[in-house]
Amino acid sequence: MGRLKDLRVSRGFTQAKMARELDTSQQTISRIEYKDDMIPTDILIKASKYFNVSVDYILGLTDEKHNQV
Repeated sequence: MGRLKDLRVSRGFTQAKMARELDTSQQTISRIEYKDDMIPTDILIKASKYFNVSVDYILGLTDEKHNQV
């Protein structure tokens, strides 16, 4: 999940810090980033809100960071 890692790195977060912010484990963040594991829906939504980007952006469905209204 390259975009999630990009968002994390852009904030200067470690995996552990991001895990705390999204109320999950560092291992979950690692699996998502490095094994291209499916991102759990609850974490996807939390990340979208936290980083103020669309779910579609995180999933790589669009290059637009924000939903067009």
